[in-house]
Amino acid sequence: MCGIAGFIDHSNKSDTATLQRMITTLHHRGPDGNDISLQETEDCQVGLAHSRLAIIDLSDTGRQPMHYNDLSLTFNGEIYNYREIKLELEKLGHKFHGSSDSEVILHAYEEWGKECLSHFIGMFAFVIFDSKEKLLFAARDRAGVKPFFLYRKNELILFASELKAFHEHPNFEKDLNIDAVAAFMQYGHVPTPHCIFNHCQKLNPGHYFVYDLRTKDLIEKEYWNVYDHYNKPKLDISFEDGKKELKTLLGSAFEYRMVADVPVGVFLSGGFDSASVTALLQSDRTEKLKTYTIGVPDIGLNEAPYAKEIAEHLGTDHTQINCTEEEAIELIKDLPYYYDEPFADSSAIPTTLVSKMARKEVTVALSADGGDETFAGYNRYDYFLRYGKKLNKIPGFARKSAASIMNSVPSERIPVLKNKYNFHNRYEKLKGVLRDPSDTNIMLSLSQQFTDDQIRKFMKQNNAALETMYTSNALKSEFYTPLSYMMAIDYQTYMLDDILQKVDRATMTASLEGREPLLDHRIIEYAAQLPDEFKYQNGVKKHILREIVYDYIPKEMMERPKMGFAIPVAKWLSNDLKDLVEEYCSDQRLKEHDLFDLRETKQLLERFFNGKKEYDYKIWYLLMFQMWYEKWMRTK
Repeated sequence: MCGIAGFIDHSNKSDTATLQRMITTLHHRGPDGNDISLQETEDCQVGLAHSRLAIIDLSDTGRQPMHYNDLSLTFNGEIYNYREIKLELEKLGHKFHGSSDSEVILHAYEEWGKECLSHFIGMFAFVIFDSKEKLLFAARDRAGVKPFFLYRKNELILFASELKAFHEHPNFEKDLNIDAVAAFMQYGHVPTPHCIFNHCQKLNPGHYFVYDLRTKDLIEKEYWNVYDHYNKPKLDISFEDGKKELKTLLGSAFEYRMVADVPVGVFLSGGFDSASVTALLQSDRTEKLKTYTIGVPDIGLNEAPYAKEIAEHLGTDHTQINCTEEEAIELIKDLPYYYDEPFADSSAIPTTLVSKMARKEVTVALSADGGDETFAGYNRYDYFLRYGKKLNKIPGFARKSAASIMNSVPSERIPVLKNKYNFHNRYEKLKGVLRDPSDTNIMLSLSQQFTDDQIRKFMKQNNAALETMYTSNALKSEFYTPLSYMMAIDYQTYMLDDILQKVDRATMTASLEGREPLLDHRIIEYAAQLPDEFKYQNGVKKHILREIVYDYIPKEMMERPKMGFAIPVAKWLSNDLKDLVEEYCSDQRLKEHDLFDLRETKQLLERFFNGKKEYDYKIWYLLMFQMWYEKWMRTK
């Protein structure tokens, strides 16, 4: 795991000092050394920079930027099957100087060109400069585990693992994308491929681009898409055969993530995802796995007892990390630096805390993200499957009439229910779903904090809805099921822009490499073709994964409500963070950028502090944006 940065400057006004400043901002991603390479061509300057966290081949032969013949590489991530690829390339006549996966990428690109990507099992974001062909080749892994930001304006192209590197280039213009601001307020993150700044984007997962230095043409192409696997007939197999094949795939994926020349640990939460990773890995080992669990008992966030019980049953070397509420709150002030694009998932706090603690003993940690999107684990899938069909059976005139009546009756006037948590927010969303109970609209309703109507009132300037994968129609009708639709959407939206961004920044904050064994592309390719009832059976989510876990851990030990990293946002905003809210969300601060309607903002704050705790995440999103703006727009 590392940090990468660089530029292509056709104006020839960049220099090594700029390149060094860019990569220095990413020191937390790679504290084991950084190097730069500036190459002058007749067309432009090409700068490559790398900040190294040494994981595989700790010697100097693994340093980057790495050069081989006419090729130069800067690479973030891991190619887990690099040894097999290396053997294949050696049979084709390639000779290697070291034992790193980075060197394998260079040789694979020389041998197969862009087709090298189909050989890789891993997480990666890398750039290769071909000085002979005057081409820049860049690629991002299939799921989007590793970040890749790209800026392009006038004669300058910038790329980096994190946006903060761009701020160090004197010609970078931090021009706010108003549409992206609105999208952040709805989702709590900026959806890919969009970015908070104009002229800036994220490279789509499963994509690569080729930039021709002579023509200045940049062509982005897709090499992998999750829909290619959902758009296939479901497998006609027995449940037991499916379970057997899946267990084999899981075992292979998990073992690959143990490949390292440094200590490796596993985040064990006590849920089915992390339990599956821990159980399968420990079952084939005599040495004890190092497992880590965090608890913040002060706020009721404490899966530690469950995780400890599982760890004892499996026989791991377990560490329980307890933090105080004060430690968790103290971390908030640092979030805008590490999450240098507005980000509002509050579970970034415990994820960062457990990463910092684990880093004291290991350099790599396996994090079991992706299980919900791959095996149907979210509660919203219940809501969708239970109520989606029922809503559509209601005649259109009846639904629209009900929505009109609700529109004329404020939620505050509904007896009893008005005192229920989050009722007002759900009341607003229900009106929109009654008008349009399509799968797309229901999914958007479940994913947004602000509805489209609400965000139009909240934003002072006109904004257009960004085109995102939330409205994708790539799932073909002949393979369409509501469950496949939801899971494919989540895989390309919430998982990509929330979960993976959260874990990447949280682990990198501590210079810890986070690996995602459940996001091995072979797993989703197989799981997408499994019958829906293998994943969601009679209201039981993750059915097939549960049955695999039960082979190693007693069912009674695993059966309990899903907890997750829930943070008491409403309580914090009302008490410990109230002064922070009043400071950052004051009229004076809001007027500085003039993005949000002051009347709407004031009403939102008043309603929350007067008891409408269902507005907690709207306030949290606002606070996170304001703190980000303070860090990256006011002070730079």
